[in-house]
Amino acid sequence: MEQERNYYAAPQAAVDDVGGFSAEDLEARKAGRGQRLAAVILDSVIFAVGGVFAGIGGAAAGRGDGGMVAMAVGSLIILALIVVNCVLLHQNGQTLGKKLLGIKIVRSDGGRIGLGRIIGMRVIPMGLLGAIPYLGFLISLVDSLMIFGVERRCVHDMIADTIVIQA
Repeated sequence: MEQERNYYAAPQAAVDDVGGFSAEDLEARKAGRGQRLAAVILDSVIFAVGGVFAGIGGAAAGRGDGGMVAMAVGSLIILALIVVNCVLLHQNGQTLGKKLLGIKIVRSDGGRIGLGRIIGMRVIPMGLLGAIPYLGFLISLVDSLMIFGVERRCVHDMIADTIVIQA
C-alpha cells in the first residue's frame, strides 16, 4: 500500500549542528591586553578629531569669530563616528579601533553579541557607575585594571558576559 503524501507540509530535512567555539579555542583566541589598549586609544584618537573641530568652532564662536561651521563639522564627524561604530558593533562586535587591530567582542560562549547588549550591559552600567562623584573614577580605574587578571576581562566584560577575541 502506498503512503499518502501531503504536498502542503513543510519540508523535512536533517541538518547537522554547526559547531561553535570550544572553551580552549576561545581562551587561545582572546585578544592581548596591548591590543585592547591600542584599540581604545585608537578609538579615542579618532573621536578626538571631531572633538578638536567642535572645540575650535566653539572657541571661535565664543570670541565672535564665527566658528559655527567648524563646530558643526566637528559635531557631524562625532555623530558619523557614533553611527559607524554602532553599525560595526551590531554587525561584527567591533569598533573602528577593534576592526583596524583585528579583534572583536563576542559572548563568553563565542556567540555573536548584539548592539542592545553592548549598549545596555557594557556601556550604560559603566557610564552610570563612572558618573558617581568621587567614587566613579575609582570604579573606572578598577574596570580598566581588571584586564590584568587571569581571565583578561574588565568589569564591563563580566557584566555583559563578553570576551574580546582575535577576529
